[in-house]
Amino acid sequence: MMTSSGDDTRPTPLSRVRHRGTPAEDDLETDVSTSTIRTVGLTVSRGGPPVLHDISVAITRGSVVGLLGPSGCGKTTLMRAVVGVQKIGEGSVTVLGRPAGDRRLRGRIGYVTQQLSIYPDLSVRDNVSYFASLAGVSREQIAAAIDDVDLAKLTRRRVNTLSGGQASRVSLACALVGDPEVLVLDEPTVGLDPLTREDLWEKFRSLARAGRTLLVSSHVMDEALRCDRLILMREGRILASMTPGELMERTGEDSPDRAFLALISRDQEEVSR
Repeated sequence: MMTSSGDDTRPTPLSRVRHRGTPAEDDLETDVSTSTIRTVGLTVSRGGPPVLHDISVAITRGSVVGLLGPSGCGKTTLMRAVVGVQKIGEGSVTVLGRPAGDRRLRGRIGYVTQQLSIYPDLSVRDNVSYFASLAGVSREQIAAAIDDVDLAKLTRRRVNTLSGGQASRVSLACALVGDPEVLVLDEPTVGLDPLTREDLWEKFRSLARAGRTLLVSSHVMDEALRCDRLILMREGRILASMTPGELMERTGEDSPDRAFLALISRDQEEVSR
């Protein structure tokens, strides 16, 4: 877990994602002043073919946006670019009106990685207290963050004695304790039991209602129905950006999995033309 201060932005309703072959920057419905997160023409390479291909997306304040797609499609790379820890080949990324990685964004972004980046030899409370000290928050907020992820009964336990799912929740508590405006969560529900997953998604919804912006990745398509809007990825490209209802309606399918497969099929047909 890591955290990544400046002018507040108040975005208007969510924009579209640019698809391959559409006009460039002018095609986005929102601009820097109305988007919490915005990428334009983002391309990332790692010594070979691009990992991300010309990604343009705008995300508004107070929403839960699901970043969905199979493993290896570029979700984590896009999230790293948003947080400001990924080297960019072309294009731009802005968060809260500032370039991604700007030091003034520290404390305004909470980032939970797939791999644990907390201290395994420290207790739950000591880990959360450490990140709280970086954010300059009160003891009450430490207790609240631990309670939010349902670890109040394990507060004295060292992380290396917890289950994988419990340790993941410690990472989330460390991200929540500073009350960031933007949360970037890379597959935060992996390994969690159904009840804890349900509780966490309710917490995400509560944060969005309070004006926070959440970008949540997953390769589990049933989590799509829990989001306000979806960004669907495949092979480093954006297949579509739409609400869950629009996804089901446009594909005519009755499950997110089949709807996503239908999008892939249509995309392959377009490529082969």
